Amino acid sequence: MKRLVHILGAPLDLGAGRRGVDMGPSALRLTQMGARLEALGITVVDQGNVEVAIAEATDFGDPHCRYAREVAATCGQIFERVFASVEQGAIPITLGGDHSIAAGSVAAVSAVHRGRGARIGLLWIDAHADMNTPESSPSGNVHGMPLAALLGFGPAALVEIGGPGAKVDPRNVAVVGLRAIDEAEKRIVRQSGVHAYTMADIDRRGISAVLEEALRHVLDGTCGVHLSLDVDGLDPEIAPGVGTPVRGGLSYRESHLAMEMVAESRRILGVDVVEVNPILDQHNATAEMGCELVLSAFGKSIL
Repeated sequence: MKRLVHILGAPLDLGAGRRGVDMGPSALRLTQMGARLEALGITVVDQGNVEVAIAEATDFGDPHCRYAREVAATCGQIFERVFASVEQGAIPITLGGDHSIAAGSVAAVSAVHRGRGARIGLLWIDAHADMNTPESSPSGNVHGMPLAALLGFGPAALVEIGGPGAKVDPRNVAVVGLRAIDEAEKRIVRQSGVHAYTMADIDRRGISAVLEEALRHVLDGTCGVHLSLDVDGLDPEIAPGVGTPVRGGLSYRESHLAMEMVAESRRILGVDVVEVNPILDQHNATAEMGCELVLSAFGKSIL
């Protein structure tokens, strides 16, 4: 059966500490992602963008959880749109925007499959754990909190998107590429029960072994995997256009092999591509890299 993909833009930058990721969906669309997916034999429907509040016209509210109400409102729209896409049999690709959008997209994919008696796995590619809470976060930036919310703790406004409680089981969550974790957050990660893989793990074991193990965890007893790809998980040499670059990330081939292994599982349920900041980019290279990785995740191969 021919696969159907729905592309949804989420130009949200209220969760980030630097402006600019609101232009991420436009930068990713400039790569001709839709047409290139169609060349793989996939039917693609671009559903436009959700509406987002403007920072200059909005009070940031609680400094420990900045713009939480507005972020949650946008994530609520994402939830509704992605939920409808999955119900129609589509694989949603949500283009960010900052990583807080995953509180809506992952919750929606989870809700549809939970309604069918199944649970989903989550593969989170990121330099950061995104498991802070308002109490632990040194910045109060909500894009450092969405995975915590999906696990059922953190800002109530995010946790309750799509209903109260956890949206994913930590046993079926793998975070890959970690190398910048806030001190208080380290304890949260260790106690959470998620499978956390640092760049040191990848250095020692290789990306193939790490991804094989990570996918085994996320697919164990689940109906498939939601891929949440933060481009700052990649090394800044290949993805310079991010607001929080951290040296020593995934290389070009490591990141492509990771996506190729996701494709080989044939169980992809949804995708996020987040934190592309065109203001900080060079010739749209980071958006192009994000597009290339999406194509690899959907089956584009060397031969």
